[in-house]
Amino acid sequence: MRAESASVFMVEQGELVCRACCGPVDVRGLRLAPGQGIVGRAVASAQCQIVRDARSDPDFAGRRLERDSGFVTRSVLCAPLLTAEGPIGALQVLNKADEGLFDDEDCDALRVLAAPTALALNRARLAEALLEQNRIRRELTMARRLQRSLLPRRRRGAYPLRSINLPAQEISGDFYDFFDLPDGRIAFALGDVAGKGLDAAFLMVRCASLLRWAGKEALAPPEWLARVNDELCEAIPPGMFVCAVAGYFDPATGKAQWASAGFPPVLRIAADGGSQRFAAEGPPLGILPRMSFPAQGCDLTDASLYLFSDGVTDVRDASGKIVDVEGIESALQSLRGLRAEARLRDLIRRLRGLRVTDDITFMLLQGPPAGRQCLLEHRFEARPEALAEMRQRIGEALVGSGASEEDRGALVLALDEAASNIIRHAYHGPCEGEILLRIEREGEQLHFELRDRAPCIDPSQIKPRDLGETRPGGLGINIIDALMDAWKMEPVEGGGNRLLMHKRLRVAEAGAE
Repeated sequence: MRAESASVFMVEQGELVCRACCGPVDVRGLRLAPGQGIVGRAVASAQCQIVRDARSDPDFAGRRLERDSGFVTRSVLCAPLLTAEGPIGALQVLNKADEGLFDDEDCDALRVLAAPTALALNRARLAEALLEQNRIRRELTMARRLQRSLLPRRRRGAYPLRSINLPAQEISGDFYDFFDLPDGRIAFALGDVAGKGLDAAFLMVRCASLLRWAGKEALAPPEWLARVNDELCEAIPPGMFVCAVAGYFDPATGKAQWASAGFPPVLRIAADGGSQRFAAEGPPLGILPRMSFPAQGCDLTDASLYLFSDGVTDVRDASGKIVDVEGIESALQSLRGLRAEARLRDLIRRLRGLRVTDDITFMLLQGPPAGRQCLLEHRFEARPEALAEMRQRIGEALVGSGASEEDRGALVLALDEAASNIIRHAYHGPCEGEILLRIEREGEQLHFELRDRAPCIDPSQIKPRDLGETRPGGLGINIIDALMDAWKMEPVEGGGNRLLMHKRLRVAEAGAE
């Protein structure tokens, strides 16, 4: 261009910033407001600008620079860098050599130079933005995986708790947790962090960890939330808070107890359609220290308890109307005849058919039926190698039954001894004979039945061994007698034997450590 000075200006966050230059004065980093100077005029109008006398131009913005540097601007030629999305900057040259003036040929030449320059810069910008998006996407994916890893594993079978979390975006501000206590109770917690994005996600991780830490001590629900609240108040960012609910469910009694901190109403829906709402009686966590959170509770015999974040009630129908608590309660009433797993699956399917605006977290606690409930029915061959699977199935069935951790281990041992005796003494060794194991629960009682198809045994001959005898083995009946509250062996009409055993659950006091 045979000019004394040249520069490249880029549009960045609404301003024009000089990013490259050559000539007697280094103006890299110079910032101009939108529309300021001849460069601003070229970008705003998307037209090439020729100024043959810079001092007479009202938009000339270099007077202060001239005073500071001594460089005198006589004439200016400026061409915008145009893309399909609009101008992204401008090329500017100052003072044609030999004290000449820029003309239309110079304007055409600079405009020709500006086209590939704009293309190259725009491609570089897009590539940089794509790399940044990929980096952010990878980090969000990692954060999402971390969040998912904090959620407890799904329990199958007769476990009385079901839960799900569906984030509205890449990462969620909602969370849930549950874990078994040694006394047979199930501790549960749900939370909803105010806000979205990484700040809410980080606070969610901290709050979930605090709730599990305090819940492991089996504190009463009011004390549980109070301790977490005091811890959060020491480090929570200003303006943020957490709505949460935490409590315990005792499968042995069907009783649930909890405390709520600004959480949406908890719903209890009975099998006969009766319903109750329990509104939160405490403020959200992290606002003020030393707050109180009153205890709430109910009996879940022949009933279910539903806990959910406000993302569930904030979904909107086709007309834009919020579903609200009444809509969720009505949907749950219509589903109460289904099994717990199907109930939760059908509700989520309905919610996904609506417009979701926030994270969805849902938990269902299924209370025990008023009569007998079958926890396990397992058939296996009369072979020692089949006992390992039997022990595993028993352990899975007893989790969530209300039996303490100590009792569960004892019951597995007693049933293992009973099955071993059937193989050894009823069938007289391993064979293809079938053994049926059935476990039922009725209130605070567990009932066990082992049935075989071996020749009938005289029940009067089945009795504990005299422990004064000093011979090895033969202690299976003694173990069953010590670990079970009652048992009996009886022949089955048509052939076979049936061993019936009973164990009463040890009920822990609410809030006891």
